[in-house]
Amino acid sequence: MSDQLTLSAEARERAGKGASRALRNEGRVPAVIYGSNEAPASIHVEEKALMKLLHTGHFMNSVVMVDVGGTSVRTLPKDVAFHPVTDRPLHVDFLRITRDAKVTVGVPVRFENEEASPGLKRGGVLNVVRHELELTSDAAHIPDEIVIDLTGLEVGDSIHISAVTLPEGAESAITDRDFTIATIVAPSALKSSEGEEDEGAPESAEVPATRQSSDD
Repeated sequence: MSDQLTLSAEARERAGKGASRALRNEGRVPAVIYGSNEAPASIHVEEKALMKLLHTGHFMNSVVMVDVGGTSVRTLPKDVAFHPVTDRPLHVDFLRITRDAKVTVGVPVRFENEEASPGLKRGGVLNVVRHELELTSDAAHIPDEIVIDLTGLEVGDSIHISAVTLPEGAESAITDRDFTIATIVAPSALKSSEGEEDEGAPESAEVPATRQSSDD
């Protein structure tokens, strides 16, 4: 389960591009907290503190307790806007949630036991279709990652969501189809060699019929 993160914030008294630019020049990042049938709260957070949480690798699927003037608000990060050149964070959206709320998050996928896959040992390639799964989970029990075991998989095998055991309290947000997460495909070198063998196979030669001379 993802650790609960904390972040200190201050209320934003002014809105607009000019005010936001001034905050960024001071090392702050404008943000908003919305949801739970309450009015949106405009806040700003320290850029260094935000970057530290972003570097954890699981910021977007973790509960973040945002402390605004001594009041803690349970939130889930929903979006971070970055500068297209410098990659500095420009704005953050936080969704208010209750402890027992159901939330939809993107959870990264990790594959293990590649050495136990006959298909990969023969030179097959793991073709990852989805690097993360969109799951609906209890806010208090959001998984850090979903681990998929590759043991026994051969070339041509596919891994579908129906074959994955999800943590208790979590389920796929996509319910209308049994989508593919990854496949084991044949390496291009193997495909090429098989194609060359087919092309190099001798064709059956027809033996021309001999015509008997009328002089015989």
